[in-house]
Amino acid sequence: MHKVYTNIIQISGDVITVEAQGVGYLEIAQVSTRRGTSLAQVIRIDGKKVSLQVFAGSKGVSTGDKVRFLGHPMRTASGENLLGRIFNGSGQPLDKGPQISDNLVDIGAPSVNPSKRIIPSKMIRTGLPMIDIFNSLVESQKLPIFSIAGEPYNELLARIAIQAEVDIIILGGMGLKYDDYLFFRDTLEEHGALSRSIIFTHTAADPVVECLLVPDISLAVAEQFALAGKRVLVLLTDMTNFCDSLKEVSITMEQVPSNRGYPGDLYSQLASRYEKAVDFEGAGSITILAVTTMPGDDVTHPVPDNTGYITEGQFYLKGGVIEPFGSLSRLKQQVNGKTRDDHRTIMDTMIQLFANYREALEKQSMGFQMSSWDKKLLRYGKLFESEMMSLKVNIPLEKALDLGWKILSDCFSPEETAIKKSLIDKYWSNG
Repeated sequence: MHKVYTNIIQISGDVITVEAQGVGYLEIAQVSTRRGTSLAQVIRIDGKKVSLQVFAGSKGVSTGDKVRFLGHPMRTASGENLLGRIFNGSGQPLDKGPQISDNLVDIGAPSVNPSKRIIPSKMIRTGLPMIDIFNSLVESQKLPIFSIAGEPYNELLARIAIQAEVDIIILGGMGLKYDDYLFFRDTLEEHGALSRSIIFTHTAADPVVECLLVPDISLAVAEQFALAGKRVLVLLTDMTNFCDSLKEVSITMEQVPSNRGYPGDLYSQLASRYEKAVDFEGAGSITILAVTTMPGDDVTHPVPDNTGYITEGQFYLKGGVIEPFGSLSRLKQQVNGKTRDDHRTIMDTMIQLFANYREALEKQSMGFQMSSWDKKLLRYGKLFESEMMSLKVNIPLEKALDLGWKILSDCFSPEETAIKKSLIDKYWSNG
């Protein structure tokens, strides 16, 4: 039997403080009030003073109510019964389906021992040329999508969810507008991807603590699928909302703030989630793509700044497209030499010429006389933007490479590209 405590000594926002002993950090408790029972999670222990974040909020909680600690951290169901289902941040169904209580696993467990990891070596195809050709996504990679409010980052995530060549998609939404939640649900269902997906969503109207649970619950479920041999892609949006929830809780707990009011352990909080990306030896993998919105497009803001030290590059979404010079996949060399023998050449050549195009645009805007080479670059840049950078483009990698050759041959002679003759002889006629 778990001991019941009735000495709640403080209620501050959605955090209650009770005097108790033998309680563990992140342990779950039941808070019984006149309105019913709700769950709470231990977020701070100071001697006998135990602070808990109440999932449903502290409204209706009084100092004489009962608190019963359950002796274990937050748990979630796992397994194939979750596929096609939609849950809130605490794992309760939102789709009018049955509650699932099979195969319960703890959330927030430590990341995988490095000795059990293998070097990433397999590409995840997405059908987006700006990813597949220029910044290939690799199994077990952890990548943020840096963006600003108003950019179509949720549309990009939905496209990747529909098209990515993986076994399982787990979508974790934090601080979503209700319209965004409906967009994800309807888009995945319309394209037949919901049957291989699991959605955990927290909307802006839901309790703060559920926002904090979404990454952990998503990654705990992903880990069970990966251990069973599945290739899992975890899509999280928006990690800045997650960090803002951490900030809100730390302020409630009267913790000494760090940069711009965020808690001092922000780096550790982010790293503990991103480090769940793994390729298991003899099993499956977890790959993480997480949207990080940058207030004021400021990459030095604490959230993107800390994220950049943890992750393996970033996709930079700007002007409705994946910006080639802001984006980087540090693991792309692990896979793009194994796809087709012209992959790296097309990647390097087209980006170099696109950089030259940007310089030609600057010359044009300053009123300089344009040479014939500048005019070729301007034509090339327009084709690159419309046929490669547009998020509307949806083609397999091989067709995207062929398209790259066609764009080059439409704008330049073989000699002007500086591509070696053996590849010119093999692929130029494809243009």
